[in-house]
Amino acid sequence: MNKWTLLDSKYIIQRPWATLRVDKLQLPNGNIKDEYYVLEYPTWVNMVGITEDEHVLFVQQYRHGAGHILVELPAGVVEEGEDPAEAARRELLEETGYAFDSIEKICQLYANPATSGNITYTYLLTGGRKVQEQELDHSEDIDVILMPIDEARQFLFDNKIGQALHTSALFYTFQKLGLL
Repeated sequence: MNKWTLLDSKYIIQRPWATLRVDKLQLPNGNIKDEYYVLEYPTWVNMVGITEDEHVLFVQQYRHGAGHILVELPAGVVEEGEDPAEAARRELLEETGYAFDSIEKICQLYANPATSGNITYTYLLTGGRKVQEQELDHSEDIDVILMPIDEARQFLFDNKIGQALHTSALFYTFQKLGLL
């Protein structure tokens, strides 16, 4: 198996949340693909936060792309030069007001490697306790939901998590915890 050869690349749009480029590629068989579109996103983190009293932290928010209010894991963007584990701690504190004793990387996944190259890291954080109020960005409207671990597991199995990377994160986490 060989990689494709990049012959040319042009940006169509470059904005903070919408960067699209078109690449011209030569495939290993010699064929030329004149237009291959790639979406560029920053690195993301998803967090499975478990509180001191064994509750999983979820957030509920409106997701315009889907047109629905969804229950999800807390998540966010890794800032340029930031360690993903530190980004996970920061994002959890900002979105939920909870701080955690320990952190462990559970997995890293691509959202859609056919059209984007960004990585999403998932971290399990344990020993959480509320230490402050939420510090939301001006565009965020997030409700925090605390769910006992068994209920969270059933919530996942009942297909009530609409975000695919969050579903994967929970499966990997529950496997790690011996709950599958």
